[in-house]
Amino acid sequence: MQKKMVERQIGVALWRQIADRIRLSISNGDYDKTGMVPPEIKLASQFGVNRHTVRSALASLADEGLVEAIQGRGTMVRRKERLSFPISRRTRLSQGLSNQVRNIRSILLAHDELPATSEIAAALNLPLGTPLIRMDTTSAADDRPVSYATSYFPAARFPDMAEHFGRLGSITKSFAAHGLPDYIRISTEIIARHADADELATLKLSAGAIVLETVAVNADPDGVPVQFSRSRFAADRVTLKLET
Repeated sequence: MQKKMVERQIGVALWRQIADRIRLSISNGDYDKTGMVPPEIKLASQFGVNRHTVRSALASLADEGLVEAIQGRGTMVRRKERLSFPISRRTRLSQGLSNQVRNIRSILLAHDELPATSEIAAALNLPLGTPLIRMDTTSAADDRPVSYATSYFPAARFPDMAEHFGRLGSITKSFAAHGLPDYIRISTEIIARHADADELATLKLSAGAIVLETVAVNADPDGVPVQFSRSRFAADRVTLKLET
């Protein structure tokens, strides 16, 4: 039996390392033939740890919804196909995922008003320090967290953005409530990286999980920027599809 020893004294808990490796094996389809994760005693031998450590790793994966303990059978893989989210000229979360899930729910986590930094001022074509509405939001598909976004809007043009979003749960509907019935995507950048602590908690991921981050600018039909956003998607739940 080939050993897959974990690394000690590197600042990452053993159970987290094991959870990452099992998650990768699930993603690679290593357990597709049986649909079951190997028994705890076998995993403990493979990784050179005790069963309690393996149990902690499996518990974290169960919290993510990747596996489920079945009495008398072991740990079953709850493999779910990734959602495909199209990024196009008119990028809308609800429309992009509507034919793949039963329901989509977006909620407002926090909001405030703050001056535009140099990066955001340049993206929105505004003077440095222009007042902005900042919103932190999260969206779930069939009650499974898929995205966590931080968005900025010119406060003078969209003073009630947070209030509308809190009530409507939609950026599109919140723009419409301000008299903007349509908007378009004018730029999108995508990077992949490890999730930070805040993202792990909000998206209900385990340490070591990967997020796909989009940095995007939306504009009104005349090309005037109206939104700068950083959206983080759980990489094992969502695939980003660029469309022209």
